[in-house]
Amino acid sequence: MTSPLRSFIEVPADSHFPIQNLPFGIFEPRDGKARVGVAIGDLIVDLSVLDELGHFRSSEFRGRNVFSEDSLNAFLALGRPAWRKTREIVQHLLSAETPTLRDDGRLREKVFHAQKDVVMKLPARIGNYTDFYSSYHHAHNVGTMLRGPENALMPNWKWLPVAYHGRASSVVVSGTNVRRPSGQTKPPDAASPTFGPTKSLDYELEMAFLIGPGNSLGEPVPIDRAVDHIFGLVLMNDWSARDIQAWEYQPLGPFLAKNFCTSISPWVVTLQALEPFRKPLPLQDPEPLPYLRAKSNFTFDIQLEARLQTSLMDAPHIITRTNFQNLYWSIAQQLAHHTVNGCNLEPGDLLASGTISGATEDSRGCMLELTWRGANPLKLPNGETRKWVENGDTLTITGWCQGDDYRVGFGEVSGRIIGSDE
Repeated sequence: MTSPLRSFIEVPADSHFPIQNLPFGIFEPRDGKARVGVAIGDLIVDLSVLDELGHFRSSEFRGRNVFSEDSLNAFLALGRPAWRKTREIVQHLLSAETPTLRDDGRLREKVFHAQKDVVMKLPARIGNYTDFYSSYHHAHNVGTMLRGPENALMPNWKWLPVAYHGRASSVVVSGTNVRRPSGQTKPPDAASPTFGPTKSLDYELEMAFLIGPGNSLGEPVPIDRAVDHIFGLVLMNDWSARDIQAWEYQPLGPFLAKNFCTSISPWVVTLQALEPFRKPLPLQDPEPLPYLRAKSNFTFDIQLEARLQTSLMDAPHIITRTNFQNLYWSIAQQLAHHTVNGCNLEPGDLLASGTISGATEDSRGCMLELTWRGANPLKLPNGETRKWVENGDTLTITGWCQGDDYRVGFGEVSGRIIGSDE
């Protein structure tokens, strides 16, 4: 019987970043430029220093010094062999049994940075961003509001992963303030639209994955090879202006209601770290078309929470508890569908899940559902109520997989709403 993996770095059992995780991100220390790091507990391993010391000279890295760059894109492009090798090397160096870092205090000073002392950056240069609509309960709830329960799902919803192309330039890292957007809105009883700040600002609890190696234009990615192109997952908040959306979305879908800001977490959790939490994808009925059928289609058991804190509250309040398993379409199916027409994905592209809602009221992943379009305001512990997210509110999404005495977590993605004139 093998002993459990253990690091010489002390990591509490409820930490999101034990040695079993080792997520990748881009950090900027106070006295240096942004570069690639891996999280362990409340520390960051500086991979550029380990690279300088010769730890990444095997053939998988093709002689490239990818860890001194200010994005993960070059590393993502190397593919699974390099990703696995990096994780293997870092796990070995952090192991309680390996003396290299454990017994060299001077080297540890060079390699480790405290997370509290650095600034986290976007993990990748995102060239393109696609947002799916893959949660059955979310789609059914929204459809029920618009068309009634008998016609809640559009005829195509169970046949293909519905999606729209978002705006990559307005994807921001956790902690960035979110300015309330302005646009056209038109109440049903109004003769004409008016312009001004949205009155129905919403969050959307989502996850997203980063593309590693891309595919050539005209060459679809077969579903059973999709994982070769997926590096890892992040938390995401797809901020939405519902009143702007209601007026603009017909006939071409979301535009200004979605492209003003999308927040993601800074740490990317690899598929390899998530492997122990893989689960079979629930039965799909009707059976998907052949290009969407995998030999073993999968999802992950990731617990997710959204917390709201107003400017008058001392602590955040949990308003949503849901799970990644509530998605109907898998990430492999999303990628296969995205490329089936020959669309070429590139390293650093971001593909998002859509709002992740469950069957219960407290597992609904946005204010639109939680308050049923504002008809049932959310009651907060201090007596305040919310139909939508207001100025001064901070919305935080977190998520983790629970193992035996350890967690593989994603950290958090957080954003504070500021006024349109701030």
